[in-house]
Amino acid sequence: MKHRDLGVLEGDLLVFGGPYSNLQATEAVLAQAEALGIAASHVICTGDIVAYCGAPAATLAAVRASGCTLIAGNCEVQLAANADDCGCGFEEGTTCDRLSVAWYAYARAQLDADARDWMRDLPDVVTFTHHGTRYGVIHGGVSDVARFIWETDAEDVFAREWDALEAIAGKVNAVIAGHSGLPFMRGTARGAWINAGVVGMPPHDGVCDVRFAVLDAGGTRIERLRYDVQGAVADMTNAGLPRDYADALRSGYWPSEDVLPPALRVSDRG
Repeated sequence: MKHRDLGVLEGDLLVFGGPYSNLQATEAVLAQAEALGIAASHVICTGDIVAYCGAPAATLAAVRASGCTLIAGNCEVQLAANADDCGCGFEEGTTCDRLSVAWYAYARAQLDADARDWMRDLPDVVTFTHHGTRYGVIHGGVSDVARFIWETDAEDVFAREWDALEAIAGKVNAVIAGHSGLPFMRGTARGAWINAGVVGMPPHDGVCDVRFAVLDAGGTRIERLRYDVQGAVADMTNAGLPRDYADALRSGYWPSEDVLPPALRVSDRG
C-alpha cells in the first residue's frame, strides 16, 4: 500500500469524502474551504471521486485542479485497473448492486487514460500531525478498501483496522475514514475514529444537505453543506442514469438500505 505523510499541518483543516461525480456538491465544498480561509494543502478527500452522479470527468477535473490531497477509494482503484465493476462489495442481486452497473459503466466510459494513470498514483494511506495528534486517513478499511465501517460496529472491528493501519504508517492517535456515506465520530480504546461523511450523496436522513468535517484547535466538527441539488439531478438525467440516485439527492434518503446494519436503517425505526 502507498503511504504519504504530510508532516505537521498548522491551522484549520477541511476533510470531505465521496464527491461521487456530483460536480455541484464538489464545487460547493471546495468553495467552502476557500471561504473558511483553508488552503488546498489543508484540504483532504477520502476518495470515491467518481460514482453515482452524472459528471464524473468534470468532478475529477475539479478535484485535481483544487490541489487538495486525495486518498484512493475503491472506485479509483477499480477505474485505474479498468476493472468491470466498482469493487464496492455489494451483495449480488441487491438494489445497490443493480444500480452500480449503470453508474459505473457510465463513469468508466467518461474517463481517459490520463485520468486512470492519475488515479493509479494516489496514496492508500495519508498521515499528518495536527495540534499534537497524529492522524491516519484511509478510505474504508485498511484490510479492505471497500469495507463498510459503521458507528455501531463492535470495538474489535476498529481495533483490527487500527492494527493494520499502524503496521503501514506507524502509531496514530486518531483515524479519519470515508466510504460508508454516514458521518460519525466514535471514541475507541485507541482514539477517535472519525468519518467525515460524503458530499456526493445525503446521509440518508431526509435532508438534502451533505456533510464534511473541519479540524481546528478545538477538535473536529461535522458540518452541513448546501449545494445546487437540481443542477446535479439535471446532470444525472442528461447522462441517462437511472432515477434512483437522483431521487435520493432530492429526498435525502438512499434508494436502498441494503448495506446498512439494522440499527441504522430508517425503516427499522419505530
